[in-house]
Amino acid sequence: MQNRMYQISTLQALALGYSRAVVTAGELLREGNAGLGTFEDVNGEMIVLDGHCYRADEDGAVTEVAPDTGVPFAAVARLTGEQRFSLGAMTSLSAIREELTRKIEERFGLNSMHVVRIDGVFDKIDARSEAPYRSHHVSLKDILGKNQKAFIFENIRGSLVGVYFPDYMDGINMPGWHLHFLSEDRTKGGHVFDVSLREGAALVDKITNIEIDLPKEAAFDTYSLKQNLQEEIKSVE
Repeated sequence: MQNRMYQISTLQALALGYSRAVVTAGELLREGNAGLGTFEDVNGEMIVLDGHCYRADEDGAVTEVAPDTGVPFAAVARLTGEQRFSLGAMTSLSAIREELTRKIEERFGLNSMHVVRIDGVFDKIDARSEAPYRSHHVSLKDILGKNQKAFIFENIRGSLVGVYFPDYMDGINMPGWHLHFLSEDRTKGGHVFDVSLREGAALVDKITNIEIDLPKEAAFDTYSLKQNLQEEIKSVE
């Protein structure tokens, strides 16, 4: 069976403030076992790993969410690890992204989507999450400006989980690698700003098919998705 990316809504819609639930976490998990996203009203950072859906709250504390939890934006796939390789010490997130890009380029994958998991030992994880903000047509940038908190985890085992989208899919999702962190004991996590990896093992799957589940309510059509939000999305990232 062909692997596919299953996405809820678009990053551009989320960036403009569409944070209403489109599906539930239980419905999302039927479509993939690894990926990331957020929750209704931007209530924390989502990490999907091993078929479980976790929320990192504004302090970086992680809990597994109930199946009926609302999801406005997410991207998941069924990770099997068709490409596997080891990673040595890397002192920045940009170095990890560059190595992942090099690996998929070797297999002619830059114009395809990918899902990735890196299990490893980390000297430092610089991450963030946020508290919920119940409002609509308030941009994600403004919400994070009010409710985002940053935190650092040191000397920790865990997993980076993420997705890669090619440049031409900008607006559907973020171009390049987008990574979240989940600790090995499933108690800490968040959206990753920077990272120092001691050593790790990566699993990567190439994805050549996508299904996008768009919001069905009329409110979705009140958002102007023709705007160029590249700079705003980069600032949020």
